[in-house]
Amino acid sequence: MYSFLLKKEIKEETLVSCYFLYGEETFPAYQFIDGLKVTLISSENQDFNVDKFNLEDNSWAEVIDLARTIPFFLSPWRIIIVEVKKGKWETLSSPEQRILEAYFSSPPSRTVIVVVFSGKIRKNSSLFKFFSSLPSSKAFSKELRRLNEKDLHNWMDKKFLSYGKIATPDAIRRLGEFAGNDLRSVNNEIEKLITFVDDKKVIELDDVNQVSGWVKTFVDWEIAESLVKADYQQCLVVLDNLIKKEGVELVNILGSIGRFFRDIFMAKLLLREKDVDKKAIFKELRPQIQEKFRDLYATKFKELFFLVDIFSMKDLNRILTELEEIDLKMKTSSSNVQTLLEVFLFSYCSLRKKERIT
Repeated sequence: MYSFLLKKEIKEETLVSCYFLYGEETFPAYQFIDGLKVTLISSENQDFNVDKFNLEDNSWAEVIDLARTIPFFLSPWRIIIVEVKKGKWETLSSPEQRILEAYFSSPPSRTVIVVVFSGKIRKNSSLFKFFSSLPSSKAFSKELRRLNEKDLHNWMDKKFLSYGKIATPDAIRRLGEFAGNDLRSVNNEIEKLITFVDDKKVIELDDVNQVSGWVKTFVDWEIAESLVKADYQQCLVVLDNLIKKEGVELVNILGSIGRFFRDIFMAKLLLREKDVDKKAIFKELRPQIQEKFRDLYATKFKELFFLVDIFSMKDLNRILTELEEIDLKMKTSSSNVQTLLEVFLFSYCSLRKKERIT
C-alpha cells in the first residue's frame, strides 16, 4: 500500500522498529497507521495485534512490556500506537529513558511502535531528543506540518490519482476553499466525491459544488450567523461549542472567520472596481446557495450586501490585519488562541454596536 507519509509503498522488508511522528497535522500519521494495518495484519486479527496507548492513562513501562511479548494468533506482526500530548509527557524520567534505551538496543523484528505527538513539541524536551537520536535503521522521525496552499493542492492531485481520477484546477481550488487545509476534512470530501462521480474520470468544479458545497457550512454557518448578529455573548457560546463539543480545531475556526470577512472585502472591491452586478458577485462567493433556494437565497443575499454597505474598506483592512496577527501568533508563539479570538470578537461586536450597525 502506498504511503503519502513515506512517499513510497509500505513493505515489510523496509519497515523500522519505531516511527516518531509529531506536529499539528496528525492525519498523515493515522493514515500511515491504517496502511500498516492493511499491509501487515489481516482484518480479523487487528483487534488482537494492534494496540493503542495514551500516556495520560498508561506508562512507557506498559508499552514496552507489551512490545516484548509475542503477537497472538496467526499474524507475526504487532503494531503499537502511542499517543502523546503536550505538557508533562514531553519529559522522560531517567527510569523511562533506561527502559526505552534497553528496548531499542535490540527491538523485536516484527513489532512496530508508532509514537504520535499532537501539537508543537519542544525540541529540547527529553522525549524529542531521545526519539530523534535513534539511528535511522531503527527509527523514522518526521514533523507533520500543516500544508500551504500549493502543497495542499499537490496532495489533492495525488489523492485523486490514487483513485484513478483527475480533478480540474478549479475543482481543486474550490475544494480547498470549502474544506480548508485540514487534511482529514479534505480526505473525507475527496472520498465523497469519488463515490459521487462513480465511473467519471475527471472531477469538475460543478461536482465539488454539488457534493462539498455544504462542507464548511457547519463551522462557517454557525460563525457567520453569530457575526451577522454581532451578539458578543452568542459569539462566545458558538466559539465554545465548536471547540469543546464539536472538537473543531482553532485553525479551522480562525479560517472560517477570515473567510467571512474576506468575502465582504471581495464583494465590496468587485462592486467598486468592476461592472459586476450583485447577483454575479453572490454566485461567485456563495456558489452553494442557488436561487432555487428562494428564502435562503434572499436572506443570505441581503445579509452579505448589508455588511458590504456598512463596512468601510478601512474597517475591513483593520479586521483582516487583526486576524492575520492572530494567525501569526498561533503559528509562532504559545499564545492562547481562544482568548485572542474572544478579544477579537469583543472588538468586532463593539464596533458594530458603536456604529449602530445592528
